[in-house]
Amino acid sequence: MLNQRQRLAVWAIVAMAAIWLLAGASYYFAQHLKVTPDTVRSYAESVDLNRLTPAERALALQKLAAMLNALTLEERRQAHLDRLPRRWFETMTEAEKEKFLETTMPTGIKQMLNAFEALPPDKQQHLVADAVKKMKAAQDNLAAGGSPPEADGMALSPQLQEKMMKVGLQNFYSQSSAQTKAELAPLLEQIQRLMQNGRMLRGQ
Repeated sequence: MLNQRQRLAVWAIVAMAAIWLLAGASYYFAQHLKVTPDTVRSYAESVDLNRLTPAERALALQKLAAMLNALTLEERRQAHLDRLPRRWFETMTEAEKEKFLETTMPTGIKQMLNAFEALPPDKQQHLVADAVKKMKAAQDNLAAGGSPPEADGMALSPQLQEKMMKVGLQNFYSQSSAQTKAELAPLLEQIQRLMQNGRMLRGQ
């Protein structure tokens, strides 16, 4: 029969084993449940919003938003180029669009818009042109790799760019419809990335 010290030792060993098992299981599930553009695509293609009840639609939209938010910035750009959010966006109500955009907008975008407005006009124009150029290059890379034709239409038209620069990016975004905000989202994320890299400060 075990004395008190031996029982404590046994319980300590059992507790340590349980902790290691729990940590191992958590790591296993984290690796296998990691969100990627492919898992987002699989989920988006498996759900038809039009066949869901209002409650089911809300849950589905929350899940898609959470999956997009779990992606890295580069993976989010990949998802945008694959038009993954847009396939659902086209069937959303205006209220659903607004909520979805608010939920999925990356952190720091508002700060980026404020910082962008503080830049000289020539820096703003260069930054937008650079962002559009990089988005176009990403499109071309996808097309060269056999991407579906629907991955186009990500670059803003010259007319839309001119209007955006005239009224200011921040004002333009705040006054835009949910549909236009969705079209602007990839550009805003690309501008944010360039500003974080400090490219406009180096005059590139």
